[in-house]
Amino acid sequence: MHTDRNDQAAGLRRLLARSSSRVVTVIGARDGLGATSIVVNLAAVLGGGGKDVLVLDENLSQDNVSNTLALKARYDLLQVVRGDKIWQDVLLEAMPGVSVLPVARAIQGLPKLDEAQRACLLGALSTAAENKDVVLVDAAREGHSVCASLSGDEPLLLVLNATASGITESYSLLKHMAMHNGRQGFDIVVNRVASESDALAVFDNMAQVARRHLQVKLDYLGHIPVDDKLQRATQLGRPVVTAFPAAQASYAFREIAQGLLRSSTVSDTGQDVLSSVMQRLMHQTRPGKSNMATVI
Repeated sequence: MHTDRNDQAAGLRRLLARSSSRVVTVIGARDGLGATSIVVNLAAVLGGGGKDVLVLDENLSQDNVSNTLALKARYDLLQVVRGDKIWQDVLLEAMPGVSVLPVARAIQGLPKLDEAQRACLLGALSTAAENKDVVLVDAAREGHSVCASLSGDEPLLLVLNATASGITESYSLLKHMAMHNGRQGFDIVVNRVASESDALAVFDNMAQVARRHLQVKLDYLGHIPVDDKLQRATQLGRPVVTAFPAAQASYAFREIAQGLLRSSTVSDTGQDVLSSVMQRLMHQTRPGKSNMATVI
């Protein structure tokens, strides 16, 4: 196992050395399926590997990125849009190499923003993402979301729980995004399973059904084992990869980070990709447009 971890670390360093920037959106079919935990820990792995990471926190729930990391988010991007703050006031330094931008209220309020406010929002996001190596989006599960405006070339990671309800809800989300958003590919992480064989069994079944009925392709990125160290790290307000680097969950997150960097083919800068996504989302939320921004 010690050799495996050395090999894993060496492989991750090689992947992190690549210069291409990317935007990766992470979503679960509902709160509580582990998407935020995965965003937090992937950010910690990438930031710890020397990358500059920006996390866009789209969620208004108490279990969002800011609260998970015990950060005190005094302001959010909506206050920037209204002219009360500048984006630097809103940005939270979470850990070395990782910053968090609370954007939930601004994204949800898009339909009510005028043109000047929309331009301010786009400018603030673009500037915050400038020179970042990776932009991770902890996507909202309802209402307006970055997810609704992703093209097929922009990575989307779906967190799948291996429970009956988790599988059913995740399939409903796949179906919705395939039919209404034209999404044809998803990266999948199976969360809270006892073993990789259990994770692969769940994934293979979902992949077959999605391919047969939705013509959607799923790619397996890995699994997160049931690990009490993960819950303990959450209680401490820290990523498990920094609180307990030798934990099985930490090993799994590092492996998923490798898979994510391999599978993400986006070579544009994070700023350009993010701007394109936001422009599409703004177009969808203009008065008179049908609301296709609802993810579920």
